[in-house]
Amino acid sequence: MNMFDLTDKVAVITGSSRGIGKSIAEQMAEAGAKVVISSRKPEACEAVAEEIRGKGRQAIAVPCHIGDKDQCQQLVDAAYKEWGRIDVLVCNAATNPVYGPIADMTDEAYDKIMNTNVKSTFWLCNMVMPQMADNGGGSVILLSSIAAVRGNGVIGIYGVSKAAEAGLARNLAVEWGPKNVRVNSIAPGLIKTDFAKALWEDPVRRERAENQTPLRRIGDPEDIAGVALFLASKASAYVTGQMIVADGGETIS
Repeated sequence: MNMFDLTDKVAVITGSSRGIGKSIAEQMAEAGAKVVISSRKPEACEAVAEEIRGKGRQAIAVPCHIGDKDQCQQLVDAAYKEWGRIDVLVCNAATNPVYGPIADMTDEAYDKIMNTNVKSTFWLCNMVMPQMADNGGGSVILLSSIAAVRGNGVIGIYGVSKAAEAGLARNLAVEWGPKNVRVNSIAPGLIKTDFAKALWEDPVRRERAENQTPLRRIGDPEDIAGVALFLASKASAYVTGQMIVADGGETIS
């Protein structure tokens, strides 16, 4: 038995038109899952879904702005309409519109970060997990960050939002564990994505990050996709409520 096999499982991945989310969707599709590609732009979603279908896998595109509760419900409903169930939910989409000290942050920016990164996850989990329980179980994966486990002078509230997501995973794991629904979070370090381009495209910052990381490199999206595949599959059947740090060792060095 292949413990990483996801044949006939349905996986919904937010923020999956690029970066970490796209890589997660691709790896889950390769493992046999039927995947729902979702982000704000319809064309970007459809391009990824078409690419996955071109490899003989199953995928649909459902655009969704996760900051809108009605659109979150439409995303969930579309997955149910197409395949009748959701076995894996990956809450990957997030935002960080400002950089700088917390003291300079406006109420509007604070609300945008917390609502997009935390409240949307709260919504999606509550929409999906009861059905998962009725179907005998499932796996929910929340994308946190190493910003959740240490202070930061320029993305402080983003880190607070990611700490909240890790806390949400622990509490949901307690509530839903008896129904065989597992909930975990992943805390990536610096990953080569558009989201973090300002950091890894700067040669000085990149060299500093690489020198501070025991593996002496920044991460690729596939590095996080592998962890997500593990958490979605039977290989992690006895893992719940955990935050798995995938940062090349940065936080321990």
